[in-house]
Amino acid sequence: ALYRIIFEELLILQLGLFMFKSGRTESKGIQFNSQDGLKEIIDSLAFKLTKAQANSLNEIILDMESDKVMNRLVQGDVGSGKTIVAMLALANCVLNGYQGAIMAPTEILAHQHYISFNEVLSNFGITSELLVGSLTKKQKGNILERVKNKEIDILIGTHALIEDKVEFDNIGLVVTDEQHRFG
Repeated sequence: ALYRIIFEELLILQLGLFMFKSGRTESKGIQFNSQDGLKEIIDSLAFKLTKAQANSLNEIILDMESDKVMNRLVQGDVGSGKTIVAMLALANCVLNGYQGAIMAPTEILAHQHYISFNEVLSNFGITSELLVGSLTKKQKGNILERVKNKEIDILIGTHALIEDKVEFDNIGLVVTDEQHRFG
């Protein structure tokens, strides 16, 4: 019975992905360039990327250098380094002159991302900001204005990122962390 349930879940997922891909027209994506600054960021990390992290990042960078729209799933156990891969992909986006966003399912996780992104990326002039529901109207307004004026490179938050009021100047990459928890 367990194998049957697993099979059905995977079948439904595959059919849904097939329907999604077959129903959309192929549009041109943003073609990013290779950036030396990304290597500097990687070299500054307090640890060395694992082989799996480096492979995932390299595949993502190759997708970013192509002119096809990227739609990628990075899957791994808790603590396997999915967040650092997402951070580096977003840094590559910013180094190419675009803005990025990462959406987390909870304010706690969004706040953790905000701290870790700032620890690594602020040394390279990449600005990150946190947009969550618990901010005051004035704080949100300030952040929204700065995002619109491209004063914020990476916006980190919860579902607050997909509200109508959020306008990016030039967004190039969106990461949804733990997408399955959004329903």
